[in-house]
Amino acid sequence: MSARTVLVTGANGGLGQAIARAFLAEQDTFVWLGVHVRQDAAAALIRDFPGRCECLVLDVTQASSWCQAVEQILARDHRLDVLVNNAGHHSDHLLATMPLSAWEEVLATNLHGAFHGCQAVLPTMISQRNGRIINLASLSALLAPPGQANYAAAKAGLVALTQSLAKEVARLNITVNAVCPGFVDTGALAAMNAEERKAAQAMIPMRRFGRPEEVAAAVRFLACPEASYITGSIIKIDGGIL
Repeated sequence: MSARTVLVTGANGGLGQAIARAFLAEQDTFVWLGVHVRQDAAAALIRDFPGRCECLVLDVTQASSWCQAVEQILARDHRLDVLVNNAGHHSDHLLATMPLSAWEEVLATNLHGAFHGCQAVLPTMISQRNGRIINLASLSALLAPPGQANYAAAKAGLVALTQSLAKEVARLNITVNAVCPGFVDTGALAAMNAEERKAAQAMIPMRRFGRPEEVAAAVRFLACPEASYITGSIIKIDGGIL
């Protein structure tokens, strides 16, 4: 496989870390770690893979921040092959009492952020006539739970964005796909107590939570040359819930 440049947003989180490590397992792949604020998690990847990755301060909700990020990537690598829109945020409330700020912030990060990201990278991918975009949606997009009207709406919108954009750029050898993880054992589940974890696992036919590495493997596959005929697909990774 020839050298590739990959950008993973939300690289401080458990899922972002696993995705970055999956790409870093390849030879001659440079990974940009998109982070809102540089933290120890992303810094650890730089220590573990010297010369193979670098932090990139990126506010995914701001189009100007995306433009600056892409300029920085192109200044070093002169290309951008893979974008993984992984940055996400949830703030759960019943809709009747949901603060407007919770609605707006969740949509800004999960949906608007991916929109800005796709717009920022597309000129480069179009000029290359090659690219891979993988959007991290959620099982909530397909099976919306109570208390997540904002998050479910944002992720469902991301699914629709994925399918529409995939059709627009398919002839240019750019694929756009989404993955919909269910319960994955990352910091997002840290607030669950033992009883809540047990109840959640009972809903899953496999009777366990997913591992970040299992989601990362699917993301990496969608970015590989062998997946070049897969576009507009929505892949659920949920242990059989849906």
